[in-house]
Order: sequence, then C-alpha cells, then structure tokens
Amino acid sequence: MYKYIIRSLLFKFDPESVHYFIFNVVKLAFKVPFFSNIIKFFFQIKDPRLERRLFGLKFDNPVGLAAGFDKNAVLYNELANFGFGFIEIGTVTPKYQMGNPKKRLFRLENDEALINRMGLNNLGLDSLISNLKKNKNKIIIGANIGNNTQTRPEKYTNDYAKCFETLHPYVNYFVLNVSCPNVESHSKLNDKDYLFKLIYEMKKLNKKFKVQRPILLKISPDLNDFQLDEVISLISETKIAGVIACNTSILREDLKTPDKDLDAIGSGGLSGKPIRSRSTRVIKYLSNKSNKAFSIIGVGGIHSPEDAIEKLEAGADLIQIYTGFVYEGPGIIKKINKALLNK
Repeated sequence: MYKYIIRSLLFKFDPESVHYFIFNVVKLAFKVPFFSNIIKFFFQIKDPRLERRLFGLKFDNPVGLAAGFDKNAVLYNELANFGFGFIEIGTVTPKYQMGNPKKRLFRLENDEALINRMGLNNLGLDSLISNLKKNKNKIIIGANIGNNTQTRPEKYTNDYAKCFETLHPYVNYFVLNVSCPNVESHSKLNDKDYLFKLIYEMKKLNKKFKVQRPILLKISPDLNDFQLDEVISLISETKIAGVIACNTSILREDLKTPDKDLDAIGSGGLSGKPIRSRSTRVIKYLSNKSNKAFSIIGVGGIHSPEDAIEKLEAGADLIQIYTGFVYEGPGIIKKINKALLNK
C-alpha cells in the first residue's frame, strides 16, 4: 500500500516539503486515542532474540533510524512506535542555522536514492533540549553533533563541546559528525591530528559525568584503504566506542539517472541504493582489518531485509536506515526484524 499508493502520491511533491508535511500528519495522528497502540500492533516485533547489547546499552532490536530524519527531536516519541530499536537525532549545532539555500533535497527515483545538500540546517541546542525534555523513555536516543558553519576552524572543538556537555543528560550515546559533504568548512575535520584532539576533548568532558556516554565517529563511504587504516588507528588509540559507516557520498558512479539531470541538481551527498555496496565494503574492511576491535553501526543503501543482513554479516553490530525508510515505508523495520528471526 505504501509504495504503490502513499509513496506515489507523496513523490509528486517537493521532497523537503513532503518531509515536514509528514511530520505534521504523524504528530496529529498520534493525538488520536489508541492510535499508538494500533501502530505498535502492526509494526512492532518484541522478541528477546532481537536484542543487542552494545557499549553498555541494551537495544530492543538492531534497526535504528539514522541522523538527519528527526534533526530537532520533534518526532522521536512517535517514531519509536514503528518498531525502531534506536533513533539518532541531529545533526545538531550549538546555534540555529538555516542551512543551504533551497532547493536542497532531490529524489533520484530511478536509482531509489536521494541527494541532499541541506547544510546542517537545525534549530539549535535550546530547541532540541526543550524537545528532549518530553522524552517518554520509549527508546534509545543518540545525538549526532557538529559545528556551526560560521564557526572559525580554531573554534570547532568549542562547538562540539557545547553540544556534548548540554546534551549529555538527555541522550544515550554521541556521534561526532566529521564527514558531512554539504558544508564548505569541514576540511579540518578530515585531518587525523585534529580528530585526535577533538576526541580526547570529548572524552575529557565525558569523565565529568557520573555516567559516561559512548562516543562514535561517523565516517564517509568514500574513504580509501589508507584512510580507513587511519580510522582504525584513531579508534585504537582513543578507545572510543566505534564508528558509524557511512555518511552520504560525493561520488556519482553507475547511476541510472541521466548526467544532465545530475548536473542540474549539482552538489550534495548521495544516499540510498547506489551506496549500498560501498558502505558494505567499508564495514567489512574495518571489521576484518581491526579484528572486530570496535563497534560498527552500518548504514547506507538498506532497502530490504537482504541489504540489512548483508551489513550485519559484513561486520555491523547494528544498522540504520533513512533513504530506505523514505522509499520502502515504515514496514521495512518489521520486515528486517522478521528476517533476522527467521535466519
């Protein structure tokens, strides 16, 4: 029903406008008495065999929602009813920022993909905290944090620190977003020496709290083997919890979408089916080369149970979906969990 009726209708309109329209509809729907119970009945699977324990947390199942969907923690309580095992909010920056000019989100329907150059648009920490105070503790929440685009490179760490300290009481784990391709000022975040400094600063802040939060690094699918070796070395030395592999890609390889349409769209991060194999390769390389020394959350091109199992067999401990959620609908979560139970 979703793919042939609802999606067909929604895909006739601008993707960013549809995104916020859906948010409003879902918010309104969950105000109807017993609606949440109906959604849980149709979409959730509760089974101890699906549970995963990772970096001190217990996940009801391994299927999470990737950062970028609920940037401002507006809908996480409602989304929890659809069967996710965890939800990652953000990317959040200390201050509100508008992001890049519109139009900045594009569908590649022939490729079942998206291109975005949102530019880390978000309402900032104050708004996010206000929403997180409404947490009904239904689900594990991760915070994906970054720096404001107007922040000077020498002050990047201050932005991450502000996010980390402020959000620490409200979330279960942190992700340092150092691989967003949609802002111009992130070259410093690709520097290994700087990443050491950034991670150690976050670890120092972490120790101030009675309960310390796991810290992960979100990396690009476009890294070569040498760069992946640097990631392994970085995690080995800093002893953070692990990585999220991967973010969106700047590459445009083997797409069905005509070049003229891609040229018209311009720059941005590619997500969805075209980056499935690239993401899986990164996961497998990190897992094998490190001898499974750290946790990996796999994301990129998961549109089916088979895609999810591929990521897990490559070495991922958990998985996240975003573009697959858009193209396949909320039923994909249950399908993946059912497939895992039947393996």
